[in-house]
Parts: sequence; C-alpha cells; structure tokens
Amino acid sequence: MRIVIQRVSEASVTVDNAITGAIAAGLLVLVGIEDADTDEDIQWISKKIVQLRIFNDADGVMNNSVQDIAGDILLVSQFTLHAATKKGNRPSYIKASKGDIAIPIYESLKKQLEQDLGKPIHSGIFGADMQVSLLNDGPVTIIIDSKNKEF
Repeated sequence: MRIVIQRVSEASVTVDNAITGAIAAGLLVLVGIEDADTDEDIQWISKKIVQLRIFNDADGVMNNSVQDIAGDILLVSQFTLHAATKKGNRPSYIKASKGDIAIPIYESLKKQLEQDLGKPIHSGIFGADMQVSLLNDGPVTIIIDSKNKEF
C-alpha cells in the first residue's frame, strides 16, 4: 500500500459536480492499493497516518498528530501511485489492484482509520473520476509505502 499524505488547511473531493467529502484542518490521504496488501498493511499504515506528528505545537514545532489537533482525514483512492515508469513514456499500472481486490481493502482501511482516529473519516468514491481540491498547509507532503517501512 502506497500513500501520499498532505497536511491541509482544507480539502474536498467532488464527483459529478457533487462534493462527496470535505474537511477543514487535517490530512488528505491518497492511497494506492496492490494485490499483496494485507490486514497487516492496513493496520500498520492506519496507525502511522493517525499518529504521524506533522502538525505544529504551541512552539511552532511539528510535534502533534491529526488526533492531537482533533483534525479530520479525507481518504481518496489513487491507483496511479503504483505507476511504473521504467520503460517508455506511458506509465504502466500493472501493480495497482483491480476493483474486485482493491475495493474491500480500501473499505477496510477506511474502517480502520475511523477506529484509530475515533471518528468518521471523509472519502471520495473508489474508481470514480474525482476532482480533488486542497490547500496544502506548509506545504507538508509525505510518502509512505507499507512494503518499505523505513519511510
């Protein structure tokens, strides 16, 4: 599972001119799912997202998590995070899971994030053509891959 986390002042996702998810201060999480992802990946990455200390404390030091600031999470599926660009100029998405595998993993991640955060999270619609708007705060952008836990 590969994720891109962006600390935002606000973010929203729109499908067919209707907002499906919107948050104020918190995290926009873009997630790419591959066939090898397991419950262990879901649990590890969810805890990492919720506990990641990338929000400023009273001294202006990134020392608070999204939980600490009572922030929100907007989860958006993005298969292009698994783009392979080694050959040619057209990316291959062979590592990205198809919907029959990815949707249950995405829904499990959403449920785990809600459990770990302690409140509902917002989301896009898996597989839909989505327009994502955000105001990146910082900017702070972090990439994490559950198969390479050193990030």
